[in-house]
Amino acid sequence: MTTLTTTATARYGFRQAVHMEWVKLRTLRSTFYALLLAAVSMVAIGVVTMANTKAPSPDKAAAFDPTNNVLAGVALGQLLIGVLGVLIVTGEYSSGSIRSTLAAIPDRRLLLAAKASVYGAVVLLVGETVAFLTFFAGRAALADGVPRPDLGDAGVLRAVLMSGAYLGMIGLMGLGIGAITRHTAGAIASLVGVTFVLPALISGIAGPTVAKYFPTMIAGNSLAVAKPVSDMLAPWTGFAVLCLYTTAVLGVGAGLLARRDA
Repeated sequence: MTTLTTTATARYGFRQAVHMEWVKLRTLRSTFYALLLAAVSMVAIGVVTMANTKAPSPDKAAAFDPTNNVLAGVALGQLLIGVLGVLIVTGEYSSGSIRSTLAAIPDRRLLLAAKASVYGAVVLLVGETVAFLTFFAGRAALADGVPRPDLGDAGVLRAVLMSGAYLGMIGLMGLGIGAITRHTAGAIASLVGVTFVLPALISGIAGPTVAKYFPTMIAGNSLAVAKPVSDMLAPWTGFAVLCLYTTAVLGVGAGLLARRDA
């Protein structure tokens, strides 16, 4: 009896769950295409934005932040990466393959932890790589006479690193939202609402007082900036808030996944 229990535990451990999720993630065509589209979009937007960036007038030179301009593509990249995170969970429910997955990994919290570990690591790597690629490509597109940001300048390296990390967190949020709703359309609508619609509405009604706490506003005005923006969260404060959001969404998703039927 002891031997059987030990064998079953080893079979369904975290390592095996991670391996299974990695195999599923890398064999899905949507993974490659979504990440490629996110990368190409971010670089293209960064290059176009920087190519159209003009030298600031003397009275605006102190507030001029080309680093924020070059990372403008994060807004679109987050949508693609977040939606892919949603599909990683909801796709299994829509196809019915979740039953096979749960038969192999009965511990549902372990399963979500494995999904989050694999997808989070992949998106973090992609996010950081694309953030640096976008920075250097956009920097090269600047016209002569426009101040060029350098990784050695104050706040620039931090902004690039945090932008890549943000993409990792938004991917995990998409994963968590998918686990909470289990329906693709509802999960994507929730993701878009939280990242785009609500911040725009609240910003128009109440200004930055409340809107500054939404993920997209934190990314654009706190993380992807070399120079602090007034009335917005400080970079590390914004990063901490995003970490709390990510942990909370994944925690709720794990709790609901454990209680619901497949």
